[in-house]
Amino acid sequence: MPATFGDRLQKARKRAGLSQRTLAAESGVSLSLIRKLEQGERHDTRLETARRLAAALHVPTTLLISAEATDADPADGDRAAPWAAVHAALDPDVADSRDLDEAPTVEGVRAGLDLAIAHYTSGNLAAIAAFLPGLIQDVNALAGLTDRGRPLRMEVMQITGRLMTQTRNYAAAEVAFGLAQAELPDELHAAALANNTTWLLLRRGRLKEAGRLAARWAETLEPKLSRATPEDLSAWGWLLLRTAATASRDSRPDDAAQALRLATAAAVTMPPPRPGKTLSRAGFIRRYTRLTVGMQRAEQAMVEERPEEVLRVARQVGAKKLPPTVGNRNRHLLDVAHAQVLVRQHADAMETLLLVERDAPEWLPHQRYAKEVLAQIIAKRRTLTGDMRRLADTMRLPL
Repeated sequence: MPATFGDRLQKARKRAGLSQRTLAAESGVSLSLIRKLEQGERHDTRLETARRLAAALHVPTTLLISAEATDADPADGDRAAPWAAVHAALDPDVADSRDLDEAPTVEGVRAGLDLAIAHYTSGNLAAIAAFLPGLIQDVNALAGLTDRGRPLRMEVMQITGRLMTQTRNYAAAEVAFGLAQAELPDELHAAALANNTTWLLLRRGRLKEAGRLAARWAETLEPKLSRATPEDLSAWGWLLLRTAATASRDSRPDDAAQALRLATAAAVTMPPPRPGKTLSRAGFIRRYTRLTVGMQRAEQAMVEERPEEVLRVARQVGAKKLPPTVGNRNRHLLDVAHAQVLVRQHADAMETLLLVERDAPEWLPHQRYAKEVLAQIIAKRRTLTGDMRRLADTMRLPL
């Protein structure tokens, strides 16, 4: 019988010479939960809880979690329903049932792809859900008509995979990225796919796979900084940030810090954008700047439960003044709200969540992290404000 999380936890705790009570005190995880895990009453736990336990035991998080970990909070029920047509469009056994007189064109599919990226960037998920299935069917038909359709299919599958990852439709994301893999034209697009796949693995809780993939590609791409193009630096920088994110969650702070140092070098070397020139959108790699690195520094500090450092970095980033479409701005603000809760600035935390809701109302309900932060806010209240009650309903916070 394979070892359970509780088996591995008990073995690591005994090796560290800690009692269950001492481990609870040093990790901040309740004694009752540790006992339930070790006694087999609970078979798994959240990734953040595993990270806390691993940090207290001075072992990697991946030593505790199962290599066959189940997906973290996948979409189901009402959350999955809007994307059923996307799942069907990705299924090769489901025929295109539309009665169309005209064949798709390169220009038409490219325009649809541009619109999909625009909607994704702005967080307009309802709009993209409505037309993405047709776009997938059109690009599949176009790829069968002309070789010019194949690069477009790769790009459509990349954005589809990102969207499915964002909405926790993990199986569909894996299918989309697999289809993109078959059409990769060059190393830059392959790096973009590695970046996207690493994000998928992180969201699924598969730390070891994510870490290996990001580190391998970051090493492969490491450029000569004096000759690197903006595309080279952007691809390398994003993969370094994925490496740092994985290492921090795996209780390897030194590895995370090293990745962030290299990521900072990439950002410093990145030339300022020239008027009229846009960065190649290989695999939808967005522009990479020092602000991008700053947001990742804040995320690492939050993973390590250093809320004062999160807020210090956040002041430097100034994310509340940035447009909602900038990089990981909205995800960064969730770290800010969490840090504000931990330093007992509950009113400020609620204000931050309301700002994110205003700017990304369709994105926010898909964020389990936001739900956890809101739960911490309202747990400290005897009575809830109207905004708190409304947001709790919007995010389907359990009673």
